Amino acid sequence: MTSCTLDHVRAALALPDFDGVAAQLLMAPALRPKERPAGLTMPPRLGAVLLLLYCADDALHLVLTLRPTYDGIHSGQVSCPGGRHEPPETLAMTALRETEEEIGVPPAAVELLGQLTPLYVLPSDYEVQPFVGFHAGGRPLFVSHPREVAAIIETPLDVLLDPTTRAEEEWDLRGLRMSVPFFLVGEHKVWGATAMILSELVERLRAVV
Repeated sequence: MTSCTLDHVRAALALPDFDGVAAQLLMAPALRPKERPAGLTMPPRLGAVLLLLYCADDALHLVLTLRPTYDGIHSGQVSCPGGRHEPPETLAMTALRETEEEIGVPPAAVELLGQLTPLYVLPSDYEVQPFVGFHAGGRPLFVSHPREVAAIIETPLDVLLDPTTRAEEEWDLRGLRMSVPFFLVGEHKVWGATAMILSELVERLRAVV
């Protein structure tokens, strides 16, 4: 397999007529609703995340975070840096601000390359806008927020493109037994909304690499 380069990423984000939703659904849990429930009266909360890339050891890497264990629906899950939109900032500003707050990478050090397809997350009632960015100075000096980040997870982007990284298991989620696909990144199982976002990036890259 050809190693993924920054030119590949730029080309992948610029693909015309790419079906981002279909790419995301490749990594969706089996019983995940495909749309927001119609009975909800208020609009979803807005958030943004950043898929931050950097070059180390002559390979593009991606950084993810492990959430701490807490009394909440996303406890202990792997995620992209990001969080809640705070007007009047743009969603891109949200992704950059949250990235600095969570892992210490300042917005001025990140080149935004583009964005992926928005994704609705039912358990938290968020519509999340993913962005892709690049840190040009090599591996960033990460400083994790002690209350928001239990661990920083760094992986070569080529690992995610390797089909053997994808696996699937039967899990009990919120009282339901279902098939859950995930990316196995080191010792971490990356599933749910984060896996769906990564799936779109992976499928875009597969179309150009």
